[in-house]
Amino acid sequence: MTHSDDVRKFLSSRRARITPEEAGLPIYGGNRRVAGLRREEVAMLAGMSIDYYIRLERGNLSGASDGVLEALGRALKLDEAETAHLFDLARAATTAPRVRRKRSPLTVRPSVQRVIDAITTAPAWVRNDRGDVLAANELGRALYLDLMAEQTTPPNTARFTFLNPKAREFFVDWERSADDVVAVLRSAAGKNPYDKDLTDLVGELSTRSEEFRTRWARHDVKYHRTGRKRLHHPVVGNLDLTFEALELPAEPGLRINVYTAEPGTPDEDALKVLASWAATQNTTELSLKEKK
Repeated sequence: MTHSDDVRKFLSSRRARITPEEAGLPIYGGNRRVAGLRREEVAMLAGMSIDYYIRLERGNLSGASDGVLEALGRALKLDEAETAHLFDLARAATTAPRVRRKRSPLTVRPSVQRVIDAITTAPAWVRNDRGDVLAANELGRALYLDLMAEQTTPPNTARFTFLNPKAREFFVDWERSADDVVAVLRSAAGKNPYDKDLTDLVGELSTRSEEFRTRWARHDVKYHRTGRKRLHHPVVGNLDLTFEALELPAEPGLRINVYTAEPGTPDEDALKVLASWAATQNTTELSLKEKK
């Protein structure tokens, strides 16, 4: 799919989801051929000519000013992540394909590893914008036990979610988790459309998973900064956790994810049991290595 196709499908899908009533427009007659807004209605709401809006929706964002993009975002009722995605698509339209962004890091600096290792009572791990897990603390490795056992290096959350059957047992609300994974990847693709590793990952998942392919075609984007994770762990059972995603300014694209449980809940107790189990596993593995 070309960049123009991405722009066209993103804008048309956002237009299709807004009814005239939601946009505050009067309805005359009952023979509308589309459920969402017409192109001319979006153009009117954004304060631009219909010809110019058609040009934009056909995929030509080159030269669109910030003011135009902001007006379009308001007309289409884009949220923060969607507005950022629109600006990313516009920037990509003016960037020559030969201009490549540096590959996302595949390792973390020792100091970053020390930071997450210092978090001893909560699972913590570092991912890049493709969902590759680059580092984790002891409890993070124990929480994502099956993900960390993936054959690919580094393990990837999107690949695990769609290609490993264990993911449907691990994520209690698998559908929502799948939606989130794809929306985050779509945002990453808007920021970095010439990332070959990301393109290869999307191609692999599109080929091997109809569930992924369907979601990718929706062009949904979102930020994944904080939220709730309901998991079923093979060792300690159900866990209801909250997460915070902390960006690393010195490493663009990298985030530390930290999971915590509400104090005094069975989930906190389960995390403590998991930490004890992980420590026992590590002690056993160390003993086996020493015997060898």
